[in-house]
Amino acid sequence: MRESSRKQGTSSPCAACKLLRRRCAQDCVFAPYFPADEPQKFANVHKVFGASNVNKMLQELPVHQRGDAVSSMVYEANARVRDPVYGCVGAISSLQHQIDVLQTQLALAQAEVVHMRMRQATSVSGLAGNSGDSGSPPSKLVAPHNRTMFALDMMVDQANMGESLWSC
Repeated sequence: MRESSRKQGTSSPCAACKLLRRRCAQDCVFAPYFPADEPQKFANVHKVFGASNVNKMLQELPVHQRGDAVSSMVYEANARVRDPVYGCVGAISSLQHQIDVLQTQLALAQAEVVHMRMRQATSVSGLAGNSGDSGSPPSKLVAPHNRTMFALDMMVDQANMGESLWSC
């Protein structure tokens, strides 16, 4: 509906043309991406990139890629307004720090699980050893396939722990 009223010249100018105080032409490159009801969107992009640069970037791109380019510019501009020094790099750095902290917490939890499994295996083999079986070492009381599964679990846990601690 906006397109039809726009062609007749009765609609308000897009946010870009309104901010730049110019007439919004029918083929305005900004109009599809900066509607009149979202003036802050273009204001931030204009403040960071400049209207002329945004215009050049949009005209150099194929029409099907312009929406993504505008979304990227809006994201970067909003990040720059919030944090003029680091912009979205600050947000990425903060998220990377959170990932590092969470990977460390995961590694500690995995180590605790391994420790608890070892304690449980020791207590189970100790209980089985006290059940009246004389002369049999505790390690023989645990079924061989259970020891193998436990060893595999430990190896998987240790591999995951190493991966989460040292991966980039």
